[in-house]
Amino acid sequence: MSTSFDHERLSVYQEAIKFVVWSDGILETLPKTLAVYDQLDRAATSIALNIAEGNGKYTAADRCRFFDIARGSALECAACLDVLVAKKKRVEADPGKAILVRIVSMLVGLIRSTSPDRVHENTVSYKTPNEKAD
Repeated sequence: MSTSFDHERLSVYQEAIKFVVWSDGILETLPKTLAVYDQLDRAATSIALNIAEGNGKYTAADRCRFFDIARGSALECAACLDVLVAKKKRVEADPGKAILVRIVSMLVGLIRSTSPDRVHENTVSYKTPNEKAD
């Protein structure tokens, strides 16, 4: 029997770890002196860490705060991928963005279910550059 924590059973946490692994493959191809290198590494790590910490909080407000931070880090990762593509660093961003779309969607669901009284934005469909808008 292996030891596990509650957050490890969350699909969103598992997706966050999947993104860390995926992004590590990208980072291995980039020079460490590139500013976006550190930014992507830190933001990808932040997603998983904030999901785990938020899941361990007792109050809805605390949980939401950490899930919000994780969501922001996921969006930051998407922007980092855009920057790498814009800088012509030969990065295929779509697979990573697909993982990030799932993460953001799940985090929004967790935030909404954790805090039903909170004011929410209308649902937004996040698309990769190659997908057509709704």
